[in-house]
Parts: sequence; structure tokens; C-alpha cells
Amino acid sequence: MVQSGPLASALVVLWKGPEHTTSSRPPKSKAAVLEHSAADGGEMSALPQPYTPRRLTEVAAAEVDALISLPTGVLDDVLTRVGLRDAVRTSALSRAWRRRWEALPSLDLDFPRPKGHRGASKGLRAVDSVLLRCPGRVRRFYAYLDSLYAGRIDDWLIVLSRRGVQVFNLVSVDGIIVLPSAVFSCGRLTVLRLYGCALPLLPAGFVGFPELRSLALINVRFQEHGEYHQLEEIIAISPSLEKLLLWDVEIAGDFSQWLIQAPNLRHLNIRSAQDLGWNIGEFPSLQSAEIDIRDYLRGRDFAKFLAGFASVTKLVLCTRHSPLNGANILETLPCTFGNLKSLKLYTQFCELSSILSTFCLLRNAPNLERLKILIDDGVEQKYEANGEFQNAQWTDGMCVKLQFVQITGIHWLANELSFIEIILSKTRLLRTLSVSHGEKCSMCNEGVVNKLLNYPRASSHAEVLYEGKAS
Repeated sequence: MVQSGPLASALVVLWKGPEHTTSSRPPKSKAAVLEHSAADGGEMSALPQPYTPRRLTEVAAAEVDALISLPTGVLDDVLTRVGLRDAVRTSALSRAWRRRWEALPSLDLDFPRPKGHRGASKGLRAVDSVLLRCPGRVRRFYAYLDSLYAGRIDDWLIVLSRRGVQVFNLVSVDGIIVLPSAVFSCGRLTVLRLYGCALPLLPAGFVGFPELRSLALINVRFQEHGEYHQLEEIIAISPSLEKLLLWDVEIAGDFSQWLIQAPNLRHLNIRSAQDLGWNIGEFPSLQSAEIDIRDYLRGRDFAKFLAGFASVTKLVLCTRHSPLNGANILETLPCTFGNLKSLKLYTQFCELSSILSTFCLLRNAPNLERLKILIDDGVEQKYEANGEFQNAQWTDGMCVKLQFVQITGIHWLANELSFIEIILSKTRLLRTLSVSHGEKCSMCNEGVVNKLLNYPRASSHAEVLYEGKAS
């Protein structure tokens, strides 16, 4: 018996298009039929038969049989489009469909968790059955794992490595999951994203990930004795790598400097509470970088570190942290960011180090067009940098191409207002300056806003927009 319903209708839509779907509308009423007959001069012999439940089932059966006779490639495409869950459900359509999904040449094993759900993904208990019944290649594996399923990851990874998995995205929701060495056997990976995992030591003869284009390690732990050089080697022998994200990576062992070397890297994102010994190699293809290192390389030359990103067109930088170990933060730079068009700063105007960092970056970005500043909440002004002081930081040729400025989280402090006044009075191509106040700033001083809106402007086209509380 063929099962009619939403799934069968969806398959017909994918095959024929929505205009060919079977109508399940009820037949016309007797009055409507009589009215139609009267309009035709009383002829009733050609009245359509009503759509009974049995007839609907017969029509669905015919359509399903037509679908199963489609060329293999077309049918594979249809089943792939509806997703694994619905592909398996086609087994209920008819006997001919019962095992059809098992012949798919490739699978996407996606197990996202429902919105608002904090545990593991639903449906993970089906992974073993699917891998046993469908021998095709697995293109993608994406799941949230807890301790209940963490023990299965060893066997899954062995199978996935043999099936040529290309995208592997694993999130631990219940502590650190120790991955097996089979993860390094997935030689066809193009995307590797790990959250809350511990990586084993590199196996002997590891040849890298030759096709890997995106690597994201978040809260990932490297085993002792592998230490810094393990991560360095993974990056170095992945020649196709274009995107690299390292957030809160933990490396055991004594501190050691190492080199991030990836000639085809386009996007780099580093966030860390401490210096992990990073040094920047040559990145001829690098387009964007996001850097947030809380202790600024343990007093090492942070300016020299940033010089490795001189070719980027987009830079996101956090300079809100107080300098540690007596380090001087970005008073000068040994390079010019000649390609930089967009600069986003997480900073504040309460300490001298952050203020000097902001002006240093602006002086060394002659082609900057967009500037976005996000100010920390709850920071007290510890240093007075009035208009005279900030004006002394300004140099000829500074911000000559700046057109758009956005300042989010302002607290109406004197240093912040002096910076805004400087920007408005110096930037001749400015088109828009938008301001919003911080979450902890309960209300806005109307007089201060009016003063802000009436600052003199070097650009006749400049608009000042007050947008209220930052969202």
C-alpha cells in the first residue's frame, strides 16, 4: 500500500514542480454542479468524478511509481535534497522504495540540536544503523555530543575516514571529548571544526590534510609532549588552508614560540587569554584578520606581531585590555596598513594605552574608509585625554579617505566626546558618523547629544546619527 501525505507530495514537487501536484480539494457541491450544468444547457454527462480517499491513494501510487523509474542520478538528487531523515522515511512509500535510500552514493549526516536545546543532538542513536546500511561516501558529519555518545566517536571516525568525509563538525556539550588518532586519517577533509575536544599526538607518517580549506579549533586541548609544534605542523602541512580560527586553544608544556605559516590563508581569527607563542609567517593572500590576545604576547613586541597583517583589507582588533608586564601597546608601528579599508576596534577611551593604540592604528591606515569602535561597558575614565591632547596625536594625511564611522557603547565621557569632535573636524570625506550609548548607560543627557550634533564638521556631507541604546 502506498502512503500518501506530505512526503509524497514533496517528492512530486521536487520532480515535477508545484503546478503538477495532486489536488486534494473536495469536489464541488451539488448546487455548484447544477449551476455549472445549467450554464452548459443542462448537460450533466461529463461531470468529473469526486476525489475519494481511495482515488487519491491511487493517484499518489501512480506518481510514486513514476518517481522510482526516474534515472538514478535524478532520483539520487531528489533524495539528497529532502535530507537524510526524509530520505529514510521514503521507505514507507511502497515496497520499491523500501531500501532505495540505502543506495545513495553519498550522505550528509547532520544532527543539529533544536533551538534552545542545550544537550546533545537528537537522532544520534541512528548513526550506527545508517552507516551499516548505507555504504556510500559520507560528505558531511555535524553533531553535538554528550558523554553518552562520546564513546562512539572512535568507531564513527574510523568509518568516516574510510568513507572520505569532507566536512567534520563536532561540538562537545559535556566536558572535553578525547578524539582518537583516526581523525588524522581523514585525508579528504575540506572543513574541520572542533569545539571542546582534545587532540591526540600526531601519528608517525602523518601527511597532513592536503584538501583542508577551513580549520576552526575552539576550546581545543593539545596533549602534553605534542605541545606547540603539533599545531604548527598541522597548519604547515595543510597547503590549501584558507580560513583559520583559533579560540581559547590550550597547549600543554613549557612556553615556546612557533610559526603560523600558511601561504594560501585568506582569513585568520585568534582569540586567547594568554600568549601561546604565536609568530606570523608570510601571508601573501591574507585578506582579513581578527586578533584578541589578552596579555599581548607576554610583553613581546606586539607591534612587530601586528606587522604580519600589513596586507589585510579588513582588521578586527581588541585593544581594550590593560598592558601587562610593562608592555607599550602600539605607540608606533613598523609598517603601514596600505590595503586596509575596514577597521573594527574593541576598545575604550579610559586608559592611555587604548587611546594611543587607536591613534597609532589610524595614523598607519592611510586608505581607511570604514571605522567601527565598540566600547566596553562599566569602565571608569582613569586618564584625561582632552581635545588638546588628542589633537596632538593627529598627523597630516590621517583618515583622508575615511567615510563611515560607527561608535557603539559610548558612556558620554569627556575623552569619548573629544575623539568624536576630532573626527568630525578633521575628516573631509566623512559621510556618516553614528553613535549609540552602552547597555549600562540608563539614559542619555539631552544637552550632550545636542552638543554632539552641533560639533563643527570638515565635510559638508557629514551626517551625525544618534541611534539610542546599542542593541
